[in-house]
Amino acid sequence: MSPSATTAPSSDVDALSYEQARDELVRVVTELEQGSSTLEQSLALWERGEALARRCEHWLVGAKARLDAARASVSE
Repeated sequence: MSPSATTAPSSDVDALSYEQARDELVRVVTELEQGSSTLEQSLALWERGEALARRCEHWLVGAKARLDAARASVSE
């Protein structure tokens, strides 16, 4: 992963689709698991991963709400 991708502000995460955020989160976790980053790089990766995880959760919560609404409209 390029340093710019790991240190980019989390505000750019808001523009990612679920799939983009998920794929980048997988890359971040893989890089952290390798343990070859400096402490500063690891902290930046961790923060990026947290932002990506929140983005994925946002998408999933939204999808669940849409499913719940669709089920409710069918039940009526």
